[in-house]
Amino acid sequence: MRIVLILIMLVTSIGVQAKPLPNTKPERVGMSSERLQRMSELSQRYVDEGRVAGIVTMVTRNGKVVHFEATGSRGIDDPRPLKKDDLFRIYSMTKPITATALMQLYEQGKFQLSDPVHKFVPELKDVQVLNADGELVPVERAMTMQQLLTHTTGLSYGFDPVNDPVDKLYVEANLWASQDLDDFATKLAKLPLKFQPGAQWHYSVAVDVTGLAVQRISGQSFDEYLQEHIFSPLGMTDTFFAVPDDKLERFLPNHIINPQTGKLMTIPNDSSDAMRDYSQVTLFSGGGGLVSSTMDYMRFAEAMRNGGELDGVRILGTKTVDYMRSNHLGASITAGGNGETPTLNGALRGFGFDLGFGLVIDPAAGGVIGSAGEYNWGGAAGTVFWIDPVEEIVVVSMIQLMGSPWPLRSDLKVTTYQALLESYE
Repeated sequence: MRIVLILIMLVTSIGVQAKPLPNTKPERVGMSSERLQRMSELSQRYVDEGRVAGIVTMVTRNGKVVHFEATGSRGIDDPRPLKKDDLFRIYSMTKPITATALMQLYEQGKFQLSDPVHKFVPELKDVQVLNADGELVPVERAMTMQQLLTHTTGLSYGFDPVNDPVDKLYVEANLWASQDLDDFATKLAKLPLKFQPGAQWHYSVAVDVTGLAVQRISGQSFDEYLQEHIFSPLGMTDTFFAVPDDKLERFLPNHIINPQTGKLMTIPNDSSDAMRDYSQVTLFSGGGGLVSSTMDYMRFAEAMRNGGELDGVRILGTKTVDYMRSNHLGASITAGGNGETPTLNGALRGFGFDLGFGLVIDPAAGGVIGSAGEYNWGGAAGTVFWIDPVEEIVVVSMIQLMGSPWPLRSDLKVTTYQALLESYE
């Protein structure tokens, strides 16, 4: 009996051991094996043309894997073959996971979406807005928890310091060198907002504030909360802020395009701030800090497609997931700024935003094949995923290329949907 108890404690401590997602022949779920070969050809073409070093793409329908393939090499300077379980910086694909964590606490009655953010992050209570005349003015209404999840707070990212005075202050504040989330909030509180909360959509550090809210509401360190309430239950054994020593061999190099040659080049290792440090991590960025594998992220995405449950483990209620993936932007919201926006493209024509995800409202307006109601997001290094609740399709695609100029995300959508033999629409 003592041995049995010890074994039970051991299994509990290391989390759920994930069952592999089931594979199926594409024809059994209304897709064409022959046409899905075009996805393999697409990946190979991107590699052969030097657009990416390697790419891993996974497609499921009705929860069953119809395509899972690694193409190319680990890096432009590492010719070893890319493997399906290699580890990627997912950057802003961290955001939907952070939103899910906050909504778990919402389900527990710990807050309302109309609550002011300063109820949990009092550092932001007295923030002001820098108006068009360069004057600091008080906020008319305090930013809310819902606005955190929809990028409508007035916060920014600092992407345009040359032309935008608020972004210039963001760069000077060096937020990503903060010691931890508390320090991050202290520095952020000294910066003005770009606009009145709720006035427009602008991609921002709001989801990093969300991570801090999760930490304070739950009483757990943000990384520990994610591990206990999302990663372990879903069997996501390859998702973390700090890459464990025994998994470093699977952690891929990142790339940029050399402006002089137009060819890929490896970004040197640099652990100077939270967006580059994956070893001694103390600032757990809910907006962009996670490393993951293709299969791990697919497990998360599949749980969301399936109404918050995977393999008998529920992380959210079905109605909560439905509420999250509805459009939470008012009709008057206009887009501003840029970022990891695989479907917004700087404008809201045909698109909206739900609680933590981008949302396709009208595929025709967006100019790329798909379904109304698809929710999605991408990362700065070219990773992307989408969940199509109409066709019951999930796609996760991983590369490591900062500022990719290639239309890979659109190409992936075309190769996915042209393979359908049966549409559920």
